[in-house]
Amino acid sequence: MKLSVIVIGDELLIGQVADTNSGMIARKMAPYGWEVCYVQTVGDNAADISRAIESAFEQASVVITTGGLGPTKDDITKNVLCGIFGGRLVHDPMVTENINELARRRNFKMNVLTSAQAMVPSSCRVIQNKVGTAPIMWFERDNRVLVAMPGVPFETETMLAEAVMPMLLKRFPADVCIRHAVFLITGYTESALAEKIAAWEDALPPYLHLAYLPKPGLIRLRLDGIHADAGFITAKVALAADELKALLGKAVLACNDLAPAELLLNECRNKGVSLATAESCTGGNIAHELTLVSGASDVFMGGIVAYDNKVKEAVLGVGAKTLAENGAVSIPVVREMAAGALSATGASLSMSTSGIAGPGGGSDEKPVGTVCICARLNLDNSGTRFVEQFETFRFSGNRERIIDSATRSAIVMALRLLQENNY
Repeated sequence: MKLSVIVIGDELLIGQVADTNSGMIARKMAPYGWEVCYVQTVGDNAADISRAIESAFEQASVVITTGGLGPTKDDITKNVLCGIFGGRLVHDPMVTENINELARRRNFKMNVLTSAQAMVPSSCRVIQNKVGTAPIMWFERDNRVLVAMPGVPFETETMLAEAVMPMLLKRFPADVCIRHAVFLITGYTESALAEKIAAWEDALPPYLHLAYLPKPGLIRLRLDGIHADAGFITAKVALAADELKALLGKAVLACNDLAPAELLLNECRNKGVSLATAESCTGGNIAHELTLVSGASDVFMGGIVAYDNKVKEAVLGVGAKTLAENGAVSIPVVREMAAGALSATGASLSMSTSGIAGPGGGSDEKPVGTVCICARLNLDNSGTRFVEQFETFRFSGNRERIIDSATRSAIVMALRLLQENNY
């Protein structure tokens, strides 16, 4: 089933806001056999929106629009949709009730502009937006469907999953069965991995397809199977997945689609391990990734951002001599930082980072992108028995990318350490 997406808003065209909705819609719909075949970005201009909808329907019989449904004067999408599908704007008391309930829960005062969002085209079916004030509108004509959704990414993602996807799947039931297997791979570049599994991939039958989704330090492989016979494709995907796991061995970090932070927290939980961080160049980003996961508090003890060397010494116990002889960006320093994090928090597993995120501060010996990382696991309460891994990385890209790469690499290192050692 093919799907067109239109993202609406002047702020998107001038680069003030990045479009994340179209990619999210594609990811959410793909497992059900839906293909986003056409994406357009248009401003808040009636003629442009109308032309975009016309073009979108030339590509697919289902169109999702996001944006242009707010309470301000530049939000004109509802009027354009009246012009295309007929009808006029009418008051919907259920939308007013929904907005009033949101105002009560969030403690904001209703005003004229917000209450005007209850005006909807009489030609649409209204879907209440449980997480926002702009209602979702379903239009249908000549076996074609347009769903107008709000532009706020959280609202779009939540209501796509809770309401819009179920309605689309019911309205357009799939005639094929789709199965997936996901692998998280470490220790390979994308080209090296492709070379490693080339013979296996070339032998895949036409109903199986492999997609590479690389990130620094981690490659996500997704094996897709599509066939009319559910039992057949389920068995074939499972067989191919077993072959791939056997071929790659320990390079397979996990066989699911969880984020590395969630994998680490689950592994800690399963083994009764508590977790702490000591961060310099990543500035608390590792702790941030961990605490984005619901339930992290039952594993994660805390993090120390030791940006200045004085904090490394005073809080983490890094020796002044260690710093003077090796510099802050060094393996000896991150090893002592990791030990200090365990001592300060009482945790049993830690990660530490120290590096040069740039754009300045690099040298010939330690260029921008140099990051030292250590993971340490105490094997008893005394802290005298422990195992650790450490490595100096050379990451590329801008400051944000270097921090992101270091964050992911630290989490993967800690996960590997925990997987490879009994606790």
